[in-house]
Amino acid sequence: MPLISHFYGILVYIYKELGGHHKAPHIHIKYNEYEMSITCDGIILDGNLPKKQEKLVLAWIEIHKDEIKAAWNVYNDNGEIIKIKGLE
Repeated sequence: MPLISHFYGILVYIYKELGGHHKAPHIHIKYNEYEMSITCDGIILDGNLPKKQEKLVLAWIEIHKDEIKAAWNVYNDNGEIIKIKGLE
């Protein structure tokens, strides 16, 4: 589970989809004891975060939506990890 970005204590990971692409491009977020899976369109698939961190993640996704989709596709197609800049 490669780390592709981090900001304000929020860690952003990407998983390899086993058996080919079967879900929308999505990322996995960890913040302290909280975890969340969320699509590149900001739809929460599973889990939760405190509201402040959820808003930060949604802002980051909006800024980097195309990069996240590209990173997800590249990683699932050939295993290459693309890092994405965090919020500053």
